[in-house]
Formats: sequence, structure tokens, C-alpha cells
Amino acid sequence: MLVKTFGSAVQGVDAFTITVEVNVGSGTKVHMVGLPDNAIKESQLRIATAFKNNNLNMPRNGIVVNMAPADIKKEGSAYDLTIAMGILAASNQVVLDKLQNYMIMGELSLDGSILPLKGCLPIAIQAAKDGFKGMVVPHQNAKEAAIVKDIEVFAVHNLREVIAYLNGELKLDRVVVNPRQQFEEEYEKFSDDFSDVQGQQNIKRALEIAAAGGHNVVLIGPPGAGKTMLAKRLPSILPPLSLHEALETTKIHSVAGKLGSNTGLVSKRPFRNPHHTISDVALVGGGNNPQPGEISLAHNGVLFLDELPEFQRSVLEVMRQPLEDRSVSIARARFSVVYPAAFMLVSSMNPCPCGYFNHPDKECVCMPGVVNKYLSKVSGPLLDRIDIHIEVTPVEFDDLIEKRASESSEIIRERVVNARNIQDKRFAVSKDMHCNAQMSSKNIQTHCKIDKPGSTLLKSAMKKLNLSARAYDRILKVSRTIADLACSDSIQIEHLAEAIQYRSLDRENWGN
Repeated sequence: MLVKTFGSAVQGVDAFTITVEVNVGSGTKVHMVGLPDNAIKESQLRIATAFKNNNLNMPRNGIVVNMAPADIKKEGSAYDLTIAMGILAASNQVVLDKLQNYMIMGELSLDGSILPLKGCLPIAIQAAKDGFKGMVVPHQNAKEAAIVKDIEVFAVHNLREVIAYLNGELKLDRVVVNPRQQFEEEYEKFSDDFSDVQGQQNIKRALEIAAAGGHNVVLIGPPGAGKTMLAKRLPSILPPLSLHEALETTKIHSVAGKLGSNTGLVSKRPFRNPHHTISDVALVGGGNNPQPGEISLAHNGVLFLDELPEFQRSVLEVMRQPLEDRSVSIARARFSVVYPAAFMLVSSMNPCPCGYFNHPDKECVCMPGVVNKYLSKVSGPLLDRIDIHIEVTPVEFDDLIEKRASESSEIIRERVVNARNIQDKRFAVSKDMHCNAQMSSKNIQTHCKIDKPGSTLLKSAMKKLNLSARAYDRILKVSRTIADLACSDSIQIEHLAEAIQYRSLDRENWGN
């Protein structure tokens, strides 16, 4: 008897439907065709043992399992339940009526319990597009799949529950979630707040500007100055995720298997903090079975690279293209996948190997030329993509013991959101542009016009500070953001003056 069941395969952050054809006929062996990987081939042993432990009959006849389309490689153990239901239906142990209208996926344990799968959200989206009535998924994935309103989602714990439901012996309650409600409830829960930070007012101001304009940032300062502490608090002042951004972020984390059990929508902007020993593949994504890397997991959030010069040169250089294109393409001989990678790059670094170059109290013990050599570990093209350079100085003792409460993240976030709203109106006609950091040279000419006194100041600053040519556009972008924070239609001379001070590493005499 021939039976068709349905599963799904994930490629990139999208899914496509797989038809699993099961035929029970003559012979004694189990044959799996359609380019299954080893995990799928091993499923026959898991299925046979699970059947035995649940008093179900494994057909003694020959079984042929075909996974169509047959020219696409199938990977993972999530097809266990799909194949098992096909075998049970082909041997008349399960009624066919519901089987044709539902997508059923999950990994089988030997005792019949069902384990979670990766990429459940994109699978649910594709199932709804293909017109399936519902999905039967492991209970750990139910909230994730239920985000899609156009499809019924049923959560199951073991093989017996699936069989009883398909045979009409058990009624399962549909899993329903309200994404917007969940989203609003979870957003405000931040463990780190700017109110905890004593002093460092100029650094807080620089991070507020970076958050308002979506600018990439590098923090330069000695050990213990608070670079990491400040960077970790940056997500708390970023604008809330929109529902579309939250869905996009959840899809990526679902595909990577980074969502926890019984987790629905990702409600907070991601904050990724990889160690400096990370490989280039782990950072941008890829592998034999391509998976999203850290830059994609940081999509719509923050990628924090602590101790930037300690990262391998090759690792840093692979970020250059994603920083420009806001996506990363991973090409293989048979296929290519595109992962979104629209993130804010925040990095920190010591100014020299000993860490005390430009320190107000401690003397740098590095040999002549060592500072420049250390800074040259970060290439010019990468620095070219970082708009704001902030020099972090140690906190004074008086500031540390002061009990005066500083501004909370909530207050700062309100100003950031207002600035972003101004930018949304400015770039309303452009689909690919949402903040000042994304402006091209043409956009800068249109939106960053400066008057004659401002032009004189900028010219004087570039001459006196020996700023490089690449600093020009960056200064104008940042000054535009500062003007937005001040709710100013035009860039004033004070906005330019503040932006100029955030280009430390572009100064010709830096490190000498």
C-alpha cells in the first residue's frame, strides 16, 4: 500500500515542503531513497524500536521510503515522525483522513517520546503557504509554530498521542499564542541598565548617538575602564523590535536551534558576544550543512567584539561585505543560501599591548612603534565601516562613590526612538534604508547639508587634526544623527563639533 505524508526541509531561513512516500510491499528490507543523510537512514532503527516499545507492529514486508523532490539532499532527524506515520498508515494502523491535511515532524526517542526540531517557525510559515490545515509538532516547538495564525498547531509528547489523535480517539487542544501581547510583556525586562553606571557621561552620550543612528562603534581605552560594561547595556536603549523584525529574528534563531523550549517570539534585540578565538565560518555562517553564524544571530541587534585586535585578521576581514550589504551569501556547488545580517557592530580594544597608552595616571611601557603595530591589526577598510571612535577613560574615585542616580535606559531610549522616528520619515521612500548609518554618498549630499560656518569648521578640523578623507562622510552622518536627537532640521555648528571628536583613530598622530 502506498501512503503520502508531508514534512519540510529548511534552506537558509526559508523552508520547502517534502513529500514522504511510503510503500509497504514485497520483500524484507527497508530502502530509503531521495538523498537522505545518515541521520535519516538511521531512523529505521529508531522507528522499529519505538514501535516495539509501544506495542505497535513493524511490517515484516519490504518498505520503500521516497523523499521527494529526490534531487535535494535531506538532513536531520526531524523526519522520524513523518516516516513513522507513513509506515503506520501503509500498514493500516493509522487512519488516512487527517494524515493528508497535516504536516507532522519530530525526532523519535526509543521509548516513543518526541524530541524538538530546528527551524519550526519557517516550516510553519511554509505549511500555511502550501495550504495545510495544521501541524503536529513536539510540545517544545508548539509556541514557536503557533506564531503563524493561518495554521492549526497541535502539541504532542509521544508517539501514542499522535496515533490516537489521527485515529480520532484523542482530542488535542489547538495551541494559540498572541505574539503582540507576548512581545509587549517581555520587552521591558532588561537586567542591565544605564542607571547602574557611575560617571562616564561622555561615553553614554556617544552610545546614545550610536543607537539613534544605527552607527558602528569602537571603544578604545585601558583595562577596567568600563568598555564591556557599557557595551552590554547598549541593547537596553535601542528602539523596540517591530513585529516584522521580531519574526525575522525568531526565524534565524529557530533555524540555528537557539530558541529555548516553549519559546515563542524573540522580543528583545539580540546581543552576541563571541570569543576572540572564533573561526571565520562560525562568525559569518556556513559549514557542510550551512548554519547561520554570529553575525546573522545578531540580526536586528548588536554584535559585540571584545578585544578587537585579538581576533584573527581573516575573521575580521570576512565581515566587510556583510557590514555593507546587511546580508551574507553562502555559496556551495549545488546551492546557495542567504542569511540576513543587519547588525550594529560594537567593538572594544586596548590602545596598546600593555593597555595604558594615553592613560592619565599610568605610564605606557610599550616599545616605540608597538602601538601603531598593535592598531594595524585592525585593517583600514574595516575601520572605514566604523562611524564612531570613543576614547574611554577610567572613572574617577569621586564618581564611583557618588550616590547620585544617573539617567535610566528608559529615558535615553525615548530620545533614541524619537530620533529614529525622524529618520523613518526621512527615508520613507527607500525600502532598504532605515537609519542614518545606511546613507550612501548621494544621500549624504541630500540630507547632510551644512552652512558656511560649519564648512569652515570641518575644513579647519580636518587640517589641524590631520583627519583622513574617509572621516569626512562619517562626521556628516554622525552630525546628522546628533541633529535628529536635538530635533533640528539642519546640521548646526555644535552638532558638527561634537561629531568631529568621535574620529580618534583617523587622526594622523594617533599612536605616535
